[in-house]
Amino acid sequence: MDDVSALREVSARRGELGAFLKSRRARITPEQVGLPTGGRRRTPGLRREEIAQLAGVGVTWYTWLEQGRDINASEQVLAAISRTLRLDLHEHAHLFTLAGVTEPLSETECNAVTPSMKTMIAKLDPYPVMVCNARCDVLAYNRGYCWLMGDMDAIPFGERNLLVQSLLNPEWRERIVGWEEHVPRIVAGFRAAWAEHVSEPAWKSLVKRLTAESPMFDQLWNRCDVTREPVSTRRFEHPTAGPLKFNVTHLNAGLRSEITMSTFTPADEDTASKLPILSRSSSTHATANASSQDGLASTT
Repeated sequence: MDDVSALREVSARRGELGAFLKSRRARITPEQVGLPTGGRRRTPGLRREEIAQLAGVGVTWYTWLEQGRDINASEQVLAAISRTLRLDLHEHAHLFTLAGVTEPLSETECNAVTPSMKTMIAKLDPYPVMVCNARCDVLAYNRGYCWLMGDMDAIPFGERNLLVQSLLNPEWRERIVGWEEHVPRIVAGFRAAWAEHVSEPAWKSLVKRLTAESPMFDQLWNRCDVTREPVSTRRFEHPTAGPLKFNVTHLNAGLRSEITMSTFTPADEDTASKLPILSRSSSTHATANASSQDGLASTT
């Protein structure tokens, strides 16, 4: 990309950032943040100076941010604005992407994948392994999983979700054999978990997005099918290795934990012979190194 194109891209992103901030500001009422409701408001939602005050930033600086000016925002300031605007998981990630800032990992998500799980994931290379939560967010994976499904490090943190990738990523659709049968099952599993999270913004935001962007999800979601039975066998079509068949084992992190580690072991000799030879270096990819750019050679 030449300098002119790069400048245009940055300018366009700043414009998107301004529009996004305005739209999120407009949906928050003074009552929601404990501000008085008196006085006429020309536009719905909070005023810029109110957002600036609540987030602890200068009014002029925040105004420039909404106007798409050439200013830099730190992780701490963006996090404060995100809290003030009450952004959910996907909106939070979108804010950091538009601002050109690497999103920091939350302590809760980082601690969800224990050191012992990371050790197991690394030791199982080249067998593919990934860890996800009940919302189908991929929290950790090894190089074998990257080989199987493509470069996970290249997928933005907020997009590392099994539903999002299976429904909206053409590369995943090409790799999953029996995609038409697999997707209804994963949606039904998500629907079963939804019962305990119906009021959580991140879950509602994910459903809203997939309903809008995927006709298939919209159709399946309205069917209200549920299942808690995990898949035991998976087939894939690798772009270079060809057909693959794996037995899948699902291990829960605890009796009531929603964190599951899924291991993919070859179901036949042909699949076993096609697995790549990987180095012995640590190969666990967790959300903590979401910004890594080293591909399959990344280490924690």
